[in-house]
Amino acid sequence: MSTIHVMINGLPGNVTTVIARHFIADGRFKVLPYAFTGPDIDAKEVVVDSLTIELIRPEAREVRMAAIIAAQPPFITVDFTHPTAVNANAEFYCRHKLPFVMGTTGGDRERLLASVVASDNVAVIAPNMAKQIVGFQAMMTYAAENFPNLFKGYRLTIRESHQAGKADTSGTAKAMVTCFNRMGIPFGPDQIEKERDPERQLNLWGVPPSHLSGHAWHTYALVSPDSTVRFEFTHNVNGRDVYGDGTKDAVCFLADKIAQGIRGKAFSMIDVLKAGAAL
Repeated sequence: MSTIHVMINGLPGNVTTVIARHFIADGRFKVLPYAFTGPDIDAKEVVVDSLTIELIRPEAREVRMAAIIAAQPPFITVDFTHPTAVNANAEFYCRHKLPFVMGTTGGDRERLLASVVASDNVAVIAPNMAKQIVGFQAMMTYAAENFPNLFKGYRLTIRESHQAGKADTSGTAKAMVTCFNRMGIPFGPDQIEKERDPERQLNLWGVPPSHLSGHAWHTYALVSPDSTVRFEFTHNVNGRDVYGDGTKDAVCFLADKIAQGIRGKAFSMIDVLKAGAAL
């Protein structure tokens, strides 16, 4: 397998830094020394392990990226930026025919998918890069498709807790709402209980102190109409390393699709798992 060149956008963000370290440590990849950053970042560069990476602010990226694209071999972009940047970034990648893995949640997801197809670009788009959680979602999707109204009449509570710096409601939790809707429960994304207060996370949720700055705890609870039956699904993630393996699998999957000449298509992490792009 030839080396896959990767540009990782979103530095110096915490999640992006973890993802970058996973790629830098893996001999299958070569990380480009450039990354998109946010408008509020003043630093010109950041060092991740032994690699010095130039930070490119939004107002500079058209000119700077033209030079980078001309000088570099073909590369895949990995995006862990900010929900408010999702669509603008995706449209930039599509305009310049840069295949990408979008790990950032938020934005207009229909517009995001449409931009890939309309531009003849190719991408993996997923609200969660943790393979095991994606597998859990796939199981719930199977239940929704094959057992409609399974939980009709039940009351649903969805609670999610993430570090204080996460701006939006969890994309994974939002995706699960659709499954429960199809299983007979009227429930909207606005009913998801979002926790971002570190004191409450520590004292009420039981999040370990060492992971207050990076965690993803989700609970989906269903109670029967007469309150005699309760189902509860929980997945608690401490830290961010779990997202590294899934992101690398997504990049390998996308590189294979590019080699096959596939364009104008947006894939999901389910597609990646089905393809068996295991480490």
